[in-house]
Amino acid sequence: MPHVPQIKIPATYIRGGTSKGVFFRLQDLPERAQVPGPARDALLMRVIGSPDPYGKQIDGMGAATSSTSKTVILAKSSKPGHDVDYLFGQVAIDTAFVDWSGNCGNLSAAVGSFAISAGLVDAERIPHNGVAVVRIWQANIGKSIIAHVPITDGEVQETGDFELDGVTFPAAEVQLEFLDPAADEEGAGGSMFPTGNLVDDLDVPGVGTLNVTMINAGIPTIFVNAQDIGYTGTELQEAINGDPKALAMFETIRAHGAVRMGLIAHVEEAAKRQHTPKVAFVAKPADYTASSGKRVAAAEVDLLVRALSMGKLHHAMMGTAAVAIGTAAAIPGTLVNLAAGGGERSAVRFGHPSGTLRVGAEARQVNGEWTVTKAIMSRSARVLMEGWVRVPGDAF
Repeated sequence: MPHVPQIKIPATYIRGGTSKGVFFRLQDLPERAQVPGPARDALLMRVIGSPDPYGKQIDGMGAATSSTSKTVILAKSSKPGHDVDYLFGQVAIDTAFVDWSGNCGNLSAAVGSFAISAGLVDAERIPHNGVAVVRIWQANIGKSIIAHVPITDGEVQETGDFELDGVTFPAAEVQLEFLDPAADEEGAGGSMFPTGNLVDDLDVPGVGTLNVTMINAGIPTIFVNAQDIGYTGTELQEAINGDPKALAMFETIRAHGAVRMGLIAHVEEAAKRQHTPKVAFVAKPADYTASSGKRVAAAEVDLLVRALSMGKLHHAMMGTAAVAIGTAAAIPGTLVNLAAGGGERSAVRFGHPSGTLRVGAEARQVNGEWTVTKAIMSRSARVLMEGWVRVPGDAF
């Protein structure tokens, strides 16, 4: 019986923040996958090892979590004032689809360094020693990100002493600026608060009426108070991910919130839009032990936040959700701001399952509408493997 040989595609496997993904240059993809569509989606799913009914992604580069089931496509930018176009694909684990509806803030930390190494940034923009400022066009949501990438002897510096909770080893610090991060999602009306309110009552069948803050910043996010759904905000992954009833509750909240945000027309559509919106629950500071065994004291943080991604509690915090947290914390009256003690603030440090994270945001009110000019946080990135990824020639 004739067999179809494998093909190989240039690719790089990179950790960015607390996520990992397979990075491609657009020009290196097979021709029929260089444009959006079923062929591209099928290729990326096969690379990652999805759909996998076993939920393990053994036959691919994924590692069976939302944080490691990710793909990135980069190209030299056609957008004036930008160096590189960045397209992010969140690959579902056990179902056959790629979600293109949002950004990955963690992998954003690796975009600048990969773009430099891959020859997508003009050489004159890269110092021999210092910091390269890479201007990124985030194509999923139509937003700009500025990455400050350290350069030593003309090469991207990846090693260093910057520590990031959720990542075991230190690396070089990469500062990210998310400019005007209010997400311009289709159907969201382009407003940071799509309902026009800082806090809404959301009717959730089987749960009740919840106070929620629904915000489009970094990524569309629905915030609820931990105590309103029976939690303290100190929970780790096993407390949520091992409880099917809890996961079903969060998905119901997410689906009904997505309708209220204008992201979908009917709750049934949420199953095909798993990447956005996110759901997170917040609480006032409290002592807890992080997943690493590290003690986090209430005095070290302004509030506690736990967030779900692709139907599971995240092991740390999604970068885009951190932008949403920082933005909401800067706006007096949101649930995030109130959990942090209320009032005006330009930065917040929050506790997550792996430790703590600081994010800053510059928010202001113009003609009664809240806007945010930028959100700032530091991550790190490191190339784990580079070469070629192989897939069966008939996979796409």
